[in-house]
Amino acid sequence: MAVGIRGIRGPRPAGPGTPPTPAPVAQGGTGDQEAASEPEQEPEPGSAPARPPLLRELLLVTALFLVYKFGRLFANGHETRAFRNADRVWDAERAIHLPGEGTIQQLLLHGEPLIRAANTYYAAVHFPATVAFLVWLYWRRPAHYLWSRRVLALTTGAALALHLLMPLAPPRMLAASGLVDTARVYGPSVYGATPETDSMANQFAAMPSLHFGWALMVAIGLIAATRSRLRVLWLLHPALTLLVIVGTANHYWFDALAAAALLGLALLVVRAPGHRTAPPPVSRPLGAAPLPVGALR
Repeated sequence: MAVGIRGIRGPRPAGPGTPPTPAPVAQGGTGDQEAASEPEQEPEPGSAPARPPLLRELLLVTALFLVYKFGRLFANGHETRAFRNADRVWDAERAIHLPGEGTIQQLLLHGEPLIRAANTYYAAVHFPATVAFLVWLYWRRPAHYLWSRRVLALTTGAALALHLLMPLAPPRMLAASGLVDTARVYGPSVYGATPETDSMANQFAAMPSLHFGWALMVAIGLIAATRSRLRVLWLLHPALTLLVIVGTANHYWFDALAAAALLGLALLVVRAPGHRTAPPPVSRPLGAAPLPVGALR
């Protein structure tokens, strides 16, 4: 008598006219291997951030500007310290053999139209260019707008703190520099004739130069937000601004270096748009077949 062995199932032999029964696939075998062989789909990038409410942004930017404006005025009344710091900055620049600011000014003084153009650039381009930059980003690149606004706010706040801690007379006021106050002589000028009583601006807040700091951020922001092959040409704006602020004797070289340093720190603190973090590891069931190379890429 034949004895059957229970518990073991195999393929049933085919009888006349009967197709053979395929063997069942064990769990974790070929079926899982086929599923694993298909690379997993990467998560689709998140949708672009929504444009922030316009009214809120207008109020926020206006408030930040007013805080900075009145904060600079609050730093008035430290003329003695400002001139003492100016002497130290001038001597430090000469000690490390930086080119004299007078060299740049002599280039601009070759013709009156040229120096007038430089004075106009200093007076009329700085603020409107920054506003136009933010407006364009707001409508076309909301993520870059938020990033740029935060960087500018952080840089400006740090600059205000430095203005309060280190009042500094510009080189046009320093007798040792031998420089000409081009805005007062040739015009146009945005400052009052008497710096000590100027109620519109603090003329003893030369360091850092926000003319240069903001211009550099405008260039960096536009390079990051655009894809044109010529976008590097935006760097001409801070380069021209640097020549103007030095040639008109409104700032020292150190003022631009300080602004660039503060901007660099702000860029390190504020995360740029498009920064992607590494995806979390994919959990696999215990005993599952290993994924093929490239499945998680």
